[in-house]
Amino acid sequence: MNNSKTLQDRFNNDLGKLDFGKSPERLYDPIYYALSVGGKRIRPVLCLMASELFGGNYEKTINAAFGIEIFHNFTLLHDDMMDKAEMRRGKPVVHVKWTENIALLSGDAMSVIAYKYISESPNNLKDLLDVFSDTALKICEGKQYDMDFETMSAVSEDEYLKMINLKTAVLLAASLKIGAICANADKANSEKLYRFGENLGMAFQLQDDLLDVYGNPAVFGKNIGGDIIANKKTYLLIKALELANQEQHKNLNYWLNLNKFVPEEKINAVKSIYNEIGIREYSENLMNQYFKKAFDFFDSISIEPEKKEILKNYTLSMKKRDY
Repeated sequence: MNNSKTLQDRFNNDLGKLDFGKSPERLYDPIYYALSVGGKRIRPVLCLMASELFGGNYEKTINAAFGIEIFHNFTLLHDDMMDKAEMRRGKPVVHVKWTENIALLSGDAMSVIAYKYISESPNNLKDLLDVFSDTALKICEGKQYDMDFETMSAVSEDEYLKMINLKTAVLLAASLKIGAICANADKANSEKLYRFGENLGMAFQLQDDLLDVYGNPAVFGKNIGGDIIANKKTYLLIKALELANQEQHKNLNYWLNLNKFVPEEKINAVKSIYNEIGIREYSENLMNQYFKKAFDFFDSISIEPEKKEILKNYTLSMKKRDY
């Protein structure tokens, strides 16, 4: 079984050779640009690893991996527009480099191209399309919940966890299950691998929430405190509002409702309240619960333990992101 670096390098090389079309340029150039700005390629690498876990090979899985990565980048392209983001991975986003209308249409084309590559997989096409289509719809549901939260005065912990499951976790889970299906894995093992990925995705999103407040910017790859500045209803804020005493609640609401502020002051003030309540510990505990569920499912997959080592070590390495 190939290690993650080998698969990532080979995938990046092959992705760079894809020809989606050339004209009209303002439809296709943004697609090539969006796929060229980098990224860890976690989802296609997981897809390829899952296939190899069950005896599949790169050639029979690569089209599905292409489809997953193209679709993932399509969702990022539209997310950037909806969130009015200006930069991704240190470069201008598509709607800034071109226009919102161009970004919208290029994104639509990316979703079609993603289905095209999924449909070119040689094995179990109906099962692959069922998983992929179900996942695509769930991601739309998750994004709508995320947008709804922006105008809601209160969001519960359960509502938030449902949203991140749909918006983030299901694509990670589907990447693994699609890889398994490409390799003709049985349904029981495919489902366990899906649940492994689903819980892993939940843990990673909770980890991202935590790193946004407590991460090391040099390691995390972006500035700390963006969620606090934007009043984003992450697990940390939801839990803080739930557990805050009267004074802490008053102070949190002061910063949440303040229209003009010095970003550094707001970040420090809200983080101080989080520290008083012990929000970091609550977040780490929940994150670790999801990691435990994930690896319980992984350990239950009926494959010789030594065959699981490369995939297990890869996912464990992602768990060890620095604070």
